[in-house]
Amino acid sequence: MSQTALIRVQALSKVFGLRPALRNVSFEVGRGELIALLGANGSGKTTLLRILAALSKPSDGTVVIGGWQLPKEALAVRGYLGVVTHLPLLYDDLSAAENLRLYAQLYALPRELGKADLEARIRQSLARVGLLKRADDRVRTFSRGMQQRLALARATLHEPDILLLDEPYTGLDAQGSALLDSLIAEWQARGRTIIAALHDLARAAALCPRALILANGRLAADLPMPDPQTLIETFNALNPS
Repeated sequence: MSQTALIRVQALSKVFGLRPALRNVSFEVGRGELIALLGANGSGKTTLLRILAALSKPSDGTVVIGGWQLPKEALAVRGYLGVVTHLPLLYDDLSAAENLRLYAQLYALPRELGKADLEARIRQSLARVGLLKRADDRVRTFSRGMQQRLALARATLHEPDILLLDEPYTGLDAQGSALLDSLIAEWQARGRTIIAALHDLARAAALCPRALILANGRLAADLPMPDPQTLIETFNALNPS
């Protein structure tokens, strides 16, 4: 595999009890790539993203991110990652701004930026996802889509080099989905590396130049993104119902 890849995965496997979730998966990702991670439910997408995010340990194989090997160098890797999981995992009794301040503490942003610059970044992050007017409202009053927007703001607050997005459009309405489309384009233009697990094949084809397709825990295809119809046909052939 290339020595210049930002992410290198080789012969990766993950087993839960007697059930294999990932089987001998290998691929690499260059800096600044935008990749759609596709597959039917249960194909291993979330498991793979959790391993890349240093939230789960592989059963076998190697994962190297930015020169650091997971899981033994997970602490070094986490500071370069922004992660959006399938669930927002926010604190309901805190406001939107308080959630971001708490998250900022994990990355020592108050010490790095100072209080005034941190507050400016929090306001900017909330504005970017359309939540600035709700900054002081408790998250329990937010819709599912608004919570997802806040999760996106949280994931990028520390300006990570790599974004791992697990079904990031979950709960978003048409306006929120269009906003996320523009954010992903903005993030890629700024040189961020993005791997996004998506279920909308048409959106994946429109956004991403490359597709990784999982089937039964195996990497069934790693290809330049085809047109939407070809992608649908390829996906269905690899994931028969």
